[in-house]
Amino acid sequence: MIVVTGGAGFIGSNLVAALEARGIADLVVCDRLGQADKWRNIAKRELAAIVPPERLLDFLDANAKEIACLFHMGAISATTERDADLIVRENFTLSLALWAWCARHSVRLIYASSAATFGDGAQGFDDDGSTAALARLRPLNAYGWSKHLFDRRVARLVAEGKSAPPQWAGLKFFNVYGPNETHKGSMKSMVAHIYPRAVAGEPARLFRSHQPDYADGGQLRDFIWVGDCVDVMLWLYDNPGTSGLFNVGTGTARSFADLAAAVYRALDREPRIEFVDTPVEIRDKYQYFTQAKMDRLRAAGFKRQFTPLEAGVTEYVKGFLHAADPYR
Repeated sequence: MIVVTGGAGFIGSNLVAALEARGIADLVVCDRLGQADKWRNIAKRELAAIVPPERLLDFLDANAKEIACLFHMGAISATTERDADLIVRENFTLSLALWAWCARHSVRLIYASSAATFGDGAQGFDDDGSTAALARLRPLNAYGWSKHLFDRRVARLVAEGKSAPPQWAGLKFFNVYGPNETHKGSMKSMVAHIYPRAVAGEPARLFRSHQPDYADGGQLRDFIWVGDCVDVMLWLYDNPGTSGLFNVGTGTARSFADLAAAVYRALDREPRIEFVDTPVEIRDKYQYFTQAKMDRLRAAGFKRQFTPLEAGVTEYVKGFLHAADPYR
């Protein structure tokens, strides 16, 4: 049995689909579905159970002998969320409880961290998981801080030789795009935001730069196709001897203007862009540049090449957003 928290969410539901495609029958999703269409992310899957987060630990205890691996993708991922107590409860306290449970029952744990832990990038984007290196990072929002807080606790427990899962891996996902993200609303990828405007023949709206080093639309991010993220997680599942904190990006930063152009060209249209001011409330928390340093994952043995931006955007637009059924 494999349990995926956040399994009806964006990255989690893509992982569940890939695990099912491998023929794994006993798949358990832990998530809240709510009253919208989030359920469609898992509507095609055969599942052994759907467990609400507040009952997860009871479920794990009742099925401890059956569980081989726990993928912990569940979190409050909105960078604009202001309720820090809620974020700590969902992103830190529960994660600690799952770490302890997996250690106690010798269950493998692969969990989602975030590139938001790097803050403004002043310390670079090296996934050094040592306690000293992590102490230097300064996340810009409560979401990034909560993920960083857990990374630091894991680093401390490992450094002190405390009880740990037989395999553990924290994944610092960069800017992920792909199917099954509709429920994320304003937190969807820029591909999903730009697509309807491109279809309507309207210009994409990108934030103006408020730093002299970057032209409007020239802000740079490491955009990664969700299928590549899933490939990394499956590779870790296939390599139970590999543990650590790893970046999950392409290693190549591209501009928002490049991203917008890729969406229009996937629809065989000429790119159109207009610029709007970055909202004041996020202006001092904005990452102008991200680029994953991928040396550690490569050194661990992951050899597969990552999908180029244009290829990934085209697959997303033509295969999902522009299809009759946009869900994986």
